[in-house]
Amino acid sequence: MMAQPAADEPPAGEPALLGRLLSHFARDPATLPVVEQEFATYERVNLQLALTEMLAEPQRASELLGVIVLEEYRSASLARMSRAGSAKNFDAGPVEYADLPLPGDRHLGCAKNGLYLIREDDHPLAVLLTEPAHSWQAQFGVEVMAVDRERAETFSRQLARRTRFGKAFRGHTLSLKQDCHGGLEVHFHHLPAISRDELILPDALLRRIERHTLSFNRHTEVLRAARRHLKRGLLLHGPPGTGKTLTAMYLVTQMPGRTVLILTGAGMGSVETVCKLARMLAPATVILEDVDLIGTQRNRQTVDANALLFELLNQMDGLADDTDILFVLTTNRPDILEPALAARPGRIDQAIEVPPPDADCRRRLFTLFGRGLDVAVENWDALIARTAGVSGAFIRELLRKAAVFAAEEGDGAELVVRDRHVEEALAELLVAGGPLTQSLLGATRAPQDEG
Repeated sequence: MMAQPAADEPPAGEPALLGRLLSHFARDPATLPVVEQEFATYERVNLQLALTEMLAEPQRASELLGVIVLEEYRSASLARMSRAGSAKNFDAGPVEYADLPLPGDRHLGCAKNGLYLIREDDHPLAVLLTEPAHSWQAQFGVEVMAVDRERAETFSRQLARRTRFGKAFRGHTLSLKQDCHGGLEVHFHHLPAISRDELILPDALLRRIERHTLSFNRHTEVLRAARRHLKRGLLLHGPPGTGKTLTAMYLVTQMPGRTVLILTGAGMGSVETVCKLARMLAPATVILEDVDLIGTQRNRQTVDANALLFELLNQMDGLADDTDILFVLTTNRPDILEPALAARPGRIDQAIEVPPPDADCRRRLFTLFGRGLDVAVENWDALIARTAGVSGAFIRELLRKAAVFAAEEGDGAELVVRDRHVEEALAELLVAGGPLTQSLLGATRAPQDEG
């Protein structure tokens, strides 16, 4: 039965919430045991889902009261609410809800400072959700009161177990970022499906990557039965723009059902929490982009970056071998990456270079990025040769800029990209743009001049 806001009035002159507790338990609530737990604020949606499920079970009926805390910088408390001397510091009021995101652009209203009065097989319980007293506190409390401590503990443990199942997170893609107070916020992501044809890599290289990731995922149970460790790490390294991030996203979309946790610069301080969630939500994939930001040599690090590196190593080491967690790390700078992260067994099992595209891959990239354009280039072989050393990102920008030159020339007529437009685009990117533009677009060396 769903919890409904309560409407009963307390006896005249008695603090409202104390009166409701007295009536609910039919005895002095100050004599009853209270079991307390704390949860991270990012777990609020999981706790609300778990509590709603439990209260909907046929052996339980409930009603919900809003709690107003009249004292500044104090949290609600069943113990203080149950005593006549301190109960006056609380009042019943409207239920406040936090509107929090769920996957798929959905939202869930989560009760704040709410008191649930519950009947469980005709036994009374009270559950209080408490807000932190200060905005910088990253945890909220859950208190359970019952006539006997065992019943309160049983309810509290069941609620914690269901919360930590992570129903809102499991099987979805999310990232954690720190808010202005240092707490963590969960952001859900919808990753576009990426087909194998869109991933332009040498076939042998792609097969190696897939064997270490997709094959493991397909044969998890057989490998576990054979006592092969499932925890694994893959380091993708190479110049910018060669497709490391796209490769990671391709792997994610090819393994549906796994929880995906993405860790980027803004969330690097949440390494411990991300690894904890991955363990709880396994099978899981952890994507750490630009890991060199935390894994650089110690003499180039700040104290915080150094601490984050060791935290990552410790968390990876602390996972059981049979835990199905895949770490995919990307970096543009393997030369400065901490050797312990890149080479030690048990942390990274395989490091794979994603190089600039070879001639065959460049030809495929021109085809891929030319979709939707009328490309009438005549001397493809010369163009493929001249673009040796560039990245996929460079080729994409080259065709985009060539399309702009063609549009300017056509002035509203049908847009056709010809050799001269590509030449103009190359000149602008390489001469006007200079080395910085080449670097931004991942060109490891300037495209070759003719002759």
